[in-house]
Amino acid sequence: MAKLLLLLLPGLMIVGAVHGIFMGRLASKKLCADDECVYTISLARAQEDYSAPDCRFINIKKGQQIYVYSKLVKENGTGEFWAGSVYGDLHEDEMGTVGYFPRNLVEEQHVYQEATKELPTTDIDFFCE
Repeated sequence: MAKLLLLLLPGLMIVGAVHGIFMGRLASKKLCADDECVYTISLARAQEDYSAPDCRFINIKKGQQIYVYSKLVKENGTGEFWAGSVYGDLHEDEMGTVGYFPRNLVEEQHVYQEATKELPTTDIDFFCE
């Protein structure tokens, strides 16, 4: 019995360590380059600093490059947000973190694939750890 408990204990610790919160949706649809929304759409450069208001968003600094993975479809009265991650070694603490940022704060530098697939957003699109 003690061996079984020891085998289960690491798994319980992992389950206990995973937590988060589902935040409100910023849009009901998104544009992607593919059906799974995993391919990079474009590379953009931040035109000014942006401080994330909550965990759905990423902090960006003027001049940073950002890989864009999806573009939320603008709905009545909402801002236009894109999802991406910061690229570069100047601000390593933000690298690899995917989040939203206002579209008007960046300029697309290079389009890899057109965002032609309109998909519904899901709760996981707005999940925060």
